[in-house]
Amino acid sequence: MGSEHTPGRPLRAAVALAVVTLASLAWAEDSTNNAAPAPAAAPAAAAAPAAPDATAAPVATPAGLYTVVEGNKVDEATFEGWKTWRSMACERCHGATQDGLVGPSLNKDLKTMPKAEFVACVMQGRVEKGMPNFGGVATVAKNIDNLYAYLKGRSDGAIAAGHLHKIGN
Repeated sequence: MGSEHTPGRPLRAAVALAVVTLASLAWAEDSTNNAAPAPAAAPAAAAAPAAPDATAAPVATPAGLYTVVEGNKVDEATFEGWKTWRSMACERCHGATQDGLVGPSLNKDLKTMPKAEFVACVMQGRVEKGMPNFGGVATVAKNIDNLYAYLKGRSDGAIAAGHLHKIGN
């Protein structure tokens, strides 16, 4: 009895491959087209939304967790958190906009999850739920506060999805 067949294993592998492929396609589209898709034409009676003020003052959280201007320009630390998110390919499970795929929506969870719980989850993992342990990854350990700042800004709705820039660049 050489190899044994595990029922459902090929299906699980196919689903996992499909999820990774879709996430990669979404990332590739985001990387090549930073502009948001054009909205559908509004009825003639509807007023067009005001364009963002290019001279808008930076918005910071009360605790100074992150600073954001025009939705996609952030302070250095938050930018490092975004780079950590991208380098660890977290979008494979949590989605390119953090709304969840096979992993939970971080936009939703970080509205109520305390920072200490977030740090423990990332560093120790939740293996029973499919969340790997990133405690041994130097980039994550070095940038855990920055990663939290980026994801909290996304959850708060202050930081736009997609490509970010440093304030001043």
